Amino acid sequence: MSDSFNVNDDAQLNGHGQLNGNSNVAQNATRAKDSLIDSSSAMAAVNNHPTTQNIKSNIANGPVGQGVKVESEKTRNEFADLANSRTTPDQPAATGQPLTHYHSLFYRLLSWKNPRATAISFALAVTFIFSARYLNVIRYIFKALWITLGLTASAELAGQMTIGKGFTSQFRPRQYYTIPKASLERLLDDVEQFINFFVIESQRIVFAENVYTTVGAFAASLFSYFLIKFVPLWGLALIATIVAYLAPLVYIQNKEVIDAQLEKGRQMANQQAAQLKDLAAQHTGNAAKTVQGYTQQYTAKAQETINSYRGRSTSPEAKKTDFPAAPQHEPAVKEEPVVDQEPLLTSEKQDPVPLAA
Repeated sequence: MSDSFNVNDDAQLNGHGQLNGNSNVAQNATRAKDSLIDSSSAMAAVNNHPTTQNIKSNIANGPVGQGVKVESEKTRNEFADLANSRTTPDQPAATGQPLTHYHSLFYRLLSWKNPRATAISFALAVTFIFSARYLNVIRYIFKALWITLGLTASAELAGQMTIGKGFTSQFRPRQYYTIPKASLERLLDDVEQFINFFVIESQRIVFAENVYTTVGAFAASLFSYFLIKFVPLWGLALIATIVAYLAPLVYIQNKEVIDAQLEKGRQMANQQAAQLKDLAAQHTGNAAKTVQGYTQQYTAKAQETINSYRGRSTSPEAKKTDFPAAPQHEPAVKEEPVVDQEPLLTSEKQDPVPLAA
């Protein structure tokens, strides 16, 4: 009996111990929650304090704050203008096909008509190239993924074991986020336009719709062919980005000088082309005369060979002795006497000849 009482006492003690442990964990969790609430309320009190509000007001309304506001507003307006420029150009391609709205977007972006937006996009492109070169982006993506999933799983399990409710599930939204169909269709349409931009531009360059663009692409591909032996791929991407952004800016800043030099070069090219054309016409005329002379010689020799084969004169003109003399008077007609002939049949009836008996 004493043993049974001891067992029951131990069970009761263990049960009371578990209850006390659970109650202690719940109390600790409640205290931690209260401390978090107190700290948040303290931060709110500090933020709402008049001294803090005065400091914020001085910073926001001071020259630095006003300058930041003005620049932010200008940058926002330029990005809005850049987004609104995505319209289909009025001028179609040489085949009559309409161009994509990315033609207008990239033209406005690279022409530096919105300098803040273009400068920010240039800086982001260069930063992305260096990040892809020196940072293992994929590894950091997986690292952020396992840290996030580990924290959410640990918080959920810890909450279920301590207070009976997971911490992560408390932040679960009432309805999971989904992409609307209209937004997805707009995204797919933008992707289609973006891909077709490169497809159309590559064909326009290959078929020389703009010969200067084709020449520029030829020079870029030729330099890239030699540079790829010494420069890595990310270096070529960096050079291409710098040229794509800064070459239009250099042209805009020195437009008059560059246009004058281009006009001078065009005139020189036209003069050289005219000289080459005259020289080619002269050589073509001389060659035609030479060919004509050779043709006449070989024609005469061929005619002589044919006439000798046929036994005729080699002269192309016929002699008068080769033909008989033409008559000088009309030929005399000889008259023959007319002889009367009796008709074979007469109109008189004749007696029939009797047949022999």
